[in-house]
Amino acid sequence: MLDEIKITRAIIDTYFKKLIDALESEVIIVGAGPSGLTAGYYLGKEKIKTTIFERNLRPGGGMPGGGMMFNQMVIQKEAKEIFEELEISLEEYEANYFTADTLEALGILTAKCLQTGTKIFNLITCEDVLIREEKICGVVINWTSVEEAHLHVDPLTVRSQYVIDASGHQAEVVRIVEKKIGQRLFTPTGGIIGEGPMWAETGERTILENTKEVYHNLFVCGMAANTVFGGPRMGPIFGGMFLSGRKVAQLIKERRKIS
Repeated sequence: MLDEIKITRAIIDTYFKKLIDALESEVIIVGAGPSGLTAGYYLGKEKIKTTIFERNLRPGGGMPGGGMMFNQMVIQKEAKEIFEELEISLEEYEANYFTADTLEALGILTAKCLQTGTKIFNLITCEDVLIREEKICGVVINWTSVEEAHLHVDPLTVRSQYVIDASGHQAEVVRIVEKKIGQRLFTPTGGIIGEGPMWAETGERTILENTKEVYHNLFVCGMAANTVFGGPRMGPIFGGMFLSGRKVAQLIKERRKIS
């Protein structure tokens, strides 16, 4: 016999146990798009306690929509080994062009990320950051619905050693930091340079070059990296997103060894 109250209690009990455990993590990732999920997967593989906050109902960012709602994606050969590791089906279209079903890719990437122990919380927005001694050491969160309804509800705080802005074109976390501290980012101008027009070849290259620390203990990956450091967008080719997520995980792994 099923009891509605027991169903409700099970949801509330298990969710809040998971949330309380996530109040202190080694790494917080803001954004569960392809780069954020990939970073979560590789960090989780290294047993680095990682939490992802996603503002939307579902993870994936722009990946499920492919190109203009054609739910296929293209990757280049450099990203092929990541797809093979994740066991995402690939079809070779022609030399250096591989296609995958975006929904299969998202489903597998999300599952593999969670299976490493990385936690994902959807419908939660990052609205501020913690800064102590000029270092980012956490984020301030609230329900996305509170933001969208313009309700006056105070947020809560979660702490971490490192934060990754994987929020996509908007670079939401870096924008907050820029607003709070001024033109002191690790960019040529000290501020967010802004995303350039579409140029797939250059965008895929610069997204890796721009995946790095942008302020003390704050890293950027995915399209947030090109927005912050001034690279172009690349359109519906996603190899750079996966490679960027893997790179930022490696950067944090290396930082942990020397800190």
